[in-house]
Amino acid sequence: MATLTIRLPDDKHFRLKALAQSRGISINKLMEELSTLAIAEFDAQTRFQALAIQGDVAKGLEVLDRLDAFNQ
Repeated sequence: MATLTIRLPDDKHFRLKALAQSRGISINKLMEELSTLAIAEFDAQTRFQALAIQGDVAKGLEVLDRLDAFNQ
């Protein structure tokens, strides 16, 4: 396991500490959870872009049109 040291403004540190306490976890665990979310978001975006390159634009627009019609 790696150790990471970051510099944060005092007010941000205070808010992160309060957030961790409200969740009943340590700041370390909070940062682990937040980094997991960021990585998952990055992976999803990367996968979407890779699939979009292979996709059919006309079919994609058709799906979006159906979603718009469904949501109205």
